[in-house]
Amino acid sequence: MRTCLGDLLLVRLQGVLTAAEQQLVKSLPQEKGRDLIKQVRTHSVETARPVLEAMVQEVTGVKVLNLHHNISTAAGEEVVLFTLDGSPAFREAKRN
Repeated sequence: MRTCLGDLLLVRLQGVLTAAEQQLVKSLPQEKGRDLIKQVRTHSVETARPVLEAMVQEVTGVKVLNLHHNISTAAGEEVVLFTLDGSPAFREAKRN
């Protein structure tokens, strides 16, 4: 799911925990497993940041100014919030 609110683009991903991450959450103390997964995911997002920003700019036609990221190991959801350099112009989706 993606939603634009003015100059913000919110991307919500569901069911993102891998089988290994799910096992890690179960086998370690809750806070330790959660913190470890968040640390690895944050590092991955920061490593891929230039590619993510380029993709968002290509799709929206607007430069990305900032990126914020978080993951919930309890809900298995991940959110990425992009701050854009203006509001993107969207076309209405074709209805079937």
